[in-house]
Amino acid sequence: MPHLQFEINKKVSNETKDKFVNQIRDVFSSVMDTGKDHIAISIREYDKYNLTIGRANPKDDICLMNLDIREGRSIEKRREIALRYMEIVHALFEIDLKNQYITFTQHTGEDFHLVEKFLANWEVGEDPLA
Repeated sequence: MPHLQFEINKKVSNETKDKFVNQIRDVFSSVMDTGKDHIAISIREYDKYNLTIGRANPKDDICLMNLDIREGRSIEKRREIALRYMEIVHALFEIDLKNQYITFTQHTGEDFHLVEKFLANWEVGEDPLA
């Protein structure tokens, strides 16, 4: 059950958020070869000066992403999803690519729990809720 967390230092409309989460979920499912029903997404909006990246101007829009995922995805898959997420953030939140930062945290399947069960370790083409 990935938990994909996006922190931004600006406000965006609910319509934009809806487009965003749908695109994020679709990309994760496609790239990581898994279903969609277990994907959790958080969007946190902060005031302008509450997020920073050293190379950005303090007045710039910033997006920090923490992607908690199950172990087993290759660096190529992680890099692909990182670049695609940066493009989505740029297109929908209008945040420069250089002002985005992503951290992946990998867990065993048993670290992710739904009411029905905990998840198994990731396998190609899986449906984790089946």
